Amino acid sequence: MTEVRLRFAPSPTGYLHIGGLRTALYNYLFAKANQGKMVLRIEDTDRTRFVEGAIEGLIQSLKWAGIDYDEGVFMEDGKVVEKGDYGPYIQSERLDIYQKYVDQLLEDGHAYYCFCSKDRLDHLREEQKIKGQIPRYDGLCRSIPLEEARERIAKGEKAVVRLKLPENMDIKFHDAVRGDITINTNEMDDQVLMKSDGFPTYHMAVVVDDHLMKITHIVRGEEWLPSTPKHIYLYDCLGWEKPQYVHLPGVLNSDHKKLSKRQGDVSVEDFKNRGYLPEGLINYLALVGWSPKDNEEILSMKDLIDQFSFDRVSKAGGVFDKNKLDWVNAHYIKELPIDDLVDLSIPELVKAGLISQDFAQGHRDWLKLLLETVRESLSRIEEVPEKTAFLFGDLEVTEEEAKDQLASDQIKDLLGALKEELEAVDQVDEEFAKTVMKRIQKKTGIKGKGLYMPTRAAITGNVHGPELSNIMELLGKDKMLERINQILNK
Repeated sequence: MTEVRLRFAPSPTGYLHIGGLRTALYNYLFAKANQGKMVLRIEDTDRTRFVEGAIEGLIQSLKWAGIDYDEGVFMEDGKVVEKGDYGPYIQSERLDIYQKYVDQLLEDGHAYYCFCSKDRLDHLREEQKIKGQIPRYDGLCRSIPLEEARERIAKGEKAVVRLKLPENMDIKFHDAVRGDITINTNEMDDQVLMKSDGFPTYHMAVVVDDHLMKITHIVRGEEWLPSTPKHIYLYDCLGWEKPQYVHLPGVLNSDHKKLSKRQGDVSVEDFKNRGYLPEGLINYLALVGWSPKDNEEILSMKDLIDQFSFDRVSKAGGVFDKNKLDWVNAHYIKELPIDDLVDLSIPELVKAGLISQDFAQGHRDWLKLLLETVRESLSRIEEVPEKTAFLFGDLEVTEEEAKDQLASDQIKDLLGALKEELEAVDQVDEEFAKTVMKRIQKKTGIKGKGLYMPTRAAITGNVHGPELSNIMELLGKDKMLERINQILNK
């Protein structure tokens, strides 16, 4: 049985888009579900769009997301390295390989040199648009004999190599998501295969690479669907077995348009920086365009691998719902070991100016209690400063309901009793925090909401919030007395 082999082949043009991460994820899930291999290949033949550091960023984003591919391009000791039996895995290092197959296509009459200038091609396309025709090359150079073309190139003329498509021929293929597809060559263009700078286009390089790397399933975005017939024809011209095709629906925003930077966060780095956990993002992203059989919503990577198949991928684009992502991410924050939650939260608290690194090192247990106290309300790690800010600095009472509670007739008796209890101890420990309210109830006769809501308002500025005993322990004796005196002095 042939080994299942898939590849994720991004261009190093910047950040890894969330749609690209989903494509990588579906490749990974299918490969692992079928005991296969996943390859990371870098498609960098368009040198005009190359961004320095993009390859490193792509590798780091995939690693962070838990997509543990098997071969291709990796990072080791801060350097990009390649591992596997089918390298190089960076296209710009494979130019001699592409040239060999372009020469074969030229010799066999499946390709030809084209000398048309950019001005001529632009003018041609403008005319075709005006006439309502499909913009495509008119074949002016198709009849130039190969030897004559080579002589012209030897004399210094610039030329590209184009695929010579037959006229009026149906090209058919099966797509795992879209079903059977037929496109006639009269609707297609004689695609450029090799540019005049010696670099192949995507269309040439992708076919050569996928064949030589023994890729069995090509999983990519639906934007590549119109190009697939050209690739199918190239496989036939080169006498190669064709892979299976899977074209994924797009990732859409709430307006059902392609998710783009204009609508906010779209890169994996954006989501990481905002405090989404890789488990939460991956779990949610898998569901944007695919559904498990029993419609479960919380799925680990192992669950996804066990259940994933392309027959449950939707034809329609998946809408990216950040509220649903927050809900899924909140689940994983609740499941996170407390030490991991503390480690992730410290940079956010430091950045917000609420604590220093020195404080974090010396108050680990306090930070554990802090995060245990607020974790139920968190959907992203970036929310930690906002959810804990009431514990730092001066007391601020802005909530109208809290102001009403602090204006009650019983507030002096209640806070006076709490002050007495605080002054009688050296520190607020867990036992004090858990038992003090019963003693105040006994002293004052105040109970229920009349007891708890004004107390909470006096020490936090709000009438609702996390466990009150935890808040007391976190604030400590001095800060609680300071806040109580602030209210009593008013």
